[in-house]
Amino acid sequence: MWDPRQYLAFDDHRSRPFFDLLSRVTAHEPRVVVDLGCGPGHLTAVLAQRWLGAIVRALDSSPEMVAAARERGIDATLGAVQDWQPSPDTDVVISNAVLHWVPGHPDLLDRWMRRLPSGAFLAVQVPANFDAAAHRAIRRVAARDEWRDSLDRAGILEPRAVLDPGEYADLLSAAGGAVDAWETTYLQRLTGDDPVLEWVIGTALRPVRGALDDGQWQEFIAQLAPLLRSAYPRRADGTTWLPFRRVFAVAQKR
Repeated sequence: MWDPRQYLAFDDHRSRPFFDLLSRVTAHEPRVVVDLGCGPGHLTAVLAQRWLGAIVRALDSSPEMVAAARERGIDATLGAVQDWQPSPDTDVVISNAVLHWVPGHPDLLDRWMRRLPSGAFLAVQVPANFDAAAHRAIRRVAARDEWRDSLDRAGILEPRAVLDPGEYADLLSAAGGAVDAWETTYLQRLTGDDPVLEWVIGTALRPVRGALDDGQWQEFIAQLAPLLRSAYPRRADGTTWLPFRRVFAVAQKR
């Protein structure tokens, strides 16, 4: 279950990659703009403001996120990105921090790119931080005997598969796109008690939360918290640095 309030607790850090991605989409008067994995809709609203004449559509697989987006006035639909297909008038597709949750997503990108009309943009950003200390700590706790069976079924013990920029570039170019691909490691300044734990509760720990009951969940994060404190020590001024790598690809259909 996604918690829109927890997700938005770090809105500035989570939103910055979206704007870096969007800056490379140079569409002028798109007919239809689609936000795949719209979350609570706060960034979908940016798309509507940028392209005032466009029909803006949004999709998310979380009922909680769709409800939050609709409260903002976004035309959000509940559904899986695996089932989505571009219509003939789709000129911009944005997928921000979504596809790392989708097994086999490179096949989706290939299919979407081939079906988009000439001149359309497909813009994708995925977290690529799964070998970082925070994720290694999550997998270390999840591999303990008391958690292994439950969390192995939830897919926690294996890092999620994302491609490198060059691999996304090769894929989208072969499917007919002119591609701009890159990666950025953001050094995020966090504050508060256990800020890295609070960060991963909003994203990476979502499958863990879904697999455990309330008591198990509290015990799991109690075991995880000291590992994260050790990996990301608080500085003398009370802040904590969290390096976070992300991969971007923007392709325009030839």
